[in-house]
Amino acid sequence: MTNTAHQVHHDPNLAHHFENMDQQRQSSKLAMWVFLATEILFFGGLICAYVIYRSHNPDVFIFGAHFLDKNLGALNTVILICSSFTMAWAVRAAQLRQRGMLQLMLVLTLLFACGFLGVKAVEYTQKWQHGLLWAAQYNPDAHYLEEKGVVAGDHSAHDDATPATQKSTPSVAETDGETELEVSKIAPAAQGPAGLATAEQLAEARAQAEHLEVKPENAKTFFSIYFLLTGLHGIHVLGGMGAMIWLLMIARRGAFDGGNFAKVDNVGLYWHLVDLIWIYLFLMLYLID
Repeated sequence: MTNTAHQVHHDPNLAHHFENMDQQRQSSKLAMWVFLATEILFFGGLICAYVIYRSHNPDVFIFGAHFLDKNLGALNTVILICSSFTMAWAVRAAQLRQRGMLQLMLVLTLLFACGFLGVKAVEYTQKWQHGLLWAAQYNPDAHYLEEKGVVAGDHSAHDDATPATQKSTPSVAETDGETELEVSKIAPAAQGPAGLATAEQLAEARAQAEHLEVKPENAKTFFSIYFLLTGLHGIHVLGGMGAMIWLLMIARRGAFDGGNFAKVDNVGLYWHLVDLIWIYLFLMLYLID
């Protein structure tokens, strides 16, 4: 016969291999931090690869950054920062056992995540339409490059596109079967009229224009890295959304009414890391120059 006097109340949220809820909460928090550490190592390796490629091919990354929309990148940064705020509010609502507020904050965080993916879909669509894709799929649209002021060729092609009035090639004349150059007998002025650029300034400006306007041969490297980093980050966003949908479902059944907020807290930590990673990607990819 069971002695009811010695029966101990068992919390339905307590797993059988833990002694109490505090031990379970600390163990789950430790496990989440270990998981986040592996995520940091994962993206840290990718960021190191980015640094190495950029140090060896700076012109490629400067060129590729001109085709990324900084406004859309900044918008996505603001969206994720707002989502971090609503996620933190959701954790607080779970601690205070506010079921309605918890569900509202989770829904808002999900909406922000959908907004982020929507903006990213717009960016991916633009890259797809203009052939700015990864590896062997890289096939840029020549008309789009011209709109961006990029010459899809080498320096000789750029020189051929220079107006004849800007070239200093002397004229050629034929006299008695011999060819001779006609060179002006007027010495060049030491200094032009006020307000005009000097010869040195013109040469420097043209050199800078050629450096920026000529498409590098391995430009596809930048877009391969761009799709790799942003694509992996997008997968993590989808994973966070799935976790929040799960929290929303069990929150509606009152899973957090007893003050057991460990699940919400762990998902919140994961989401904050996703936001932080995006901030680094925004700085590296969109704000290169």
